[in-house]
Amino acid sequence: MNVNEILKHVDHTLLLPGATWEEIKQICDDGIRYQTASVCIPPGYVKQASEYVQGKIAICTVIGFPNGYTTTKTKEFETKEALANGASEIDMVINIGWLKDRKYDQIEEEIRTLKSVCGKQVLKVIIETCLLTREEKIRMCEIVTKSGADYIKTSTGFSSGGATFDDIRLFAEHLGSKVKIKAAGGISSLEDARMFLSLGADRLGTSRIVKIVKKEKGTGY
Repeated sequence: MNVNEILKHVDHTLLLPGATWEEIKQICDDGIRYQTASVCIPPGYVKQASEYVQGKIAICTVIGFPNGYTTTKTKEFETKEALANGASEIDMVINIGWLKDRKYDQIEEEIRTLKSVCGKQVLKVIIETCLLTREEKIRMCEIVTKSGADYIKTSTGFSSGGATFDDIRLFAEHLGSKVKIKAAGGISSLEDARMFLSLGADRLGTSRIVKIVKKEKGTGY
């Protein structure tokens, strides 16, 4: 798989708390230039970025980020506002405490609620794999499959670990056929990117791949 093919699977990402508009603009410019799948940016910049890119690239944003423990109503409002502001892809974080408490029906209902808001727009469900047991990851594959969401996503990039090859293998084994996989966090090389895609990932949440292509130091998400 060549570099251009890899870039088509990248959600070019900047979610750092201190991100400035100039940095977000650069993410948008690079995403357009290198034809990435989307740019993934904080909700507060979605309207401005959407107006800036004028439909030249998909705008992705995050909901309930990064901890996932806001209420479903709050996530629903965030999602509606993000879509109204021009987002076309939503990456939501589950309530991890609910998963630990085995409140599986509540998690599924929350995902269904946000998917209902999204309609035909893409919904990705972040489960923060580094905090979960193998059994919990399998359960989330089942819940995401039943919920109607479009993707399961490994990580926020803000916890104790990011995507691993083993998690992508596990997802590929336990997800329904209509659910795609997004690997995110810690993808630091083109070799990593190729491996994640070969194992079944459809999207890669990272800023480093574009930086590598630009021959810049590949640090960050």
